[in-house]
Amino acid sequence: MFSSQSTKTVIFAAASVLALSACGGSGGSSAGASRDYVTGVGSSTVYPFATAVAEAYAKTGVKSPVIESTGTGAGMKLFCAGVGAQHPDVEDASRRIKKSEYDECVKNGVKEIVEIQVGIDGIAFAESKKGPGFKLTPTDIYKALAANPFGKPNTAKTWKDVNPSLPNEPILVYGPPSTSGTRDALKELILEAGCKTDASVKALKDTDKNKYEAICHDIREDGPYVDAGENDNLIVQKISQNPKAMGIFGYSFLEENPDSLTGIPMSGVTPTYQTISDYTYPGARPLYIYVKKQHLAPIKSLQGYVDTWVKSWGDNGLLKQKGMVIAPADVRAKSADIASKMTPLDPSGLK
Repeated sequence: MFSSQSTKTVIFAAASVLALSACGGSGGSSAGASRDYVTGVGSSTVYPFATAVAEAYAKTGVKSPVIESTGTGAGMKLFCAGVGAQHPDVEDASRRIKKSEYDECVKNGVKEIVEIQVGIDGIAFAESKKGPGFKLTPTDIYKALAANPFGKPNTAKTWKDVNPSLPNEPILVYGPPSTSGTRDALKELILEAGCKTDASVKALKDTDKNKYEAICHDIREDGPYVDAGENDNLIVQKISQNPKAMGIFGYSFLEENPDSLTGIPMSGVTPTYQTISDYTYPGARPLYIYVKKQHLAPIKSLQGYVDTWVKSWGDNGLLKQKGMVIAPADVRAKSADIASKMTPLDPSGLK
């Protein structure tokens, strides 16, 4: 079963282009300029959940929020570009906002940003039901996908080149683009974990951070890793049709396609609802929405949209039905308090 994400993206994106045009494109505007619906951009992982919340909110009689799947990084650029009706109200993110992005927001007049954790997700590694039955570690992934594993050019062609115990099959991994929060999480949660197994490289983190990040985070561009764009359903299709391929996407896409895909264990832990919710799966990560507080007054339906997120993330709520891993009760309580009071983010802990 494939979800209708790609179709919805086209519809919502087209609507958004018209909306932005009506608001005067990217020209200057004050926060007082208004529209009668919410706009959101960002993560392809969060996108199915954001559209589900938008549809639920629209059933209350308001105009449906317009949501675009742009990728977390690209969405941050749009979100932080300024205040006014031509700029998004909400950023959906599969990673936390970076200090550099926050600084860009402030530079452009976006000075009160509300950070709300809406759930948990896992970076799922998956293969076809007809695949070889991979069992991997972060070190295997790093050696297969890094541009220069441990500082040397990557010459691995097959999984057996990476680890003699793995299948003698060509490395072919479909994954997210550089604009994606999933790509950032892949680098920080998986590739870096494999990279740090080398003591000399690990030591670079304190002596030469730029070299350390290049060695640990740069992904090869010679074919084995295929950038599939901001369309996780395309990755699902590719690996469903090719038993020798592997895909990387948010856990909900694995859960939506149990008849065609199987999750690949990472360090002996299979991606499941439970292993992601308790963070035993190495690729588990929090999911966020960021709200532009300065838009609350002019965009009358913005608070209601945020409130609908809160109503939807319970143990038996809409988001769990859509495949989201629900955050622990204490995290949900804290997030609900932030959403209610619209408490701005303290940037002191950002990296």
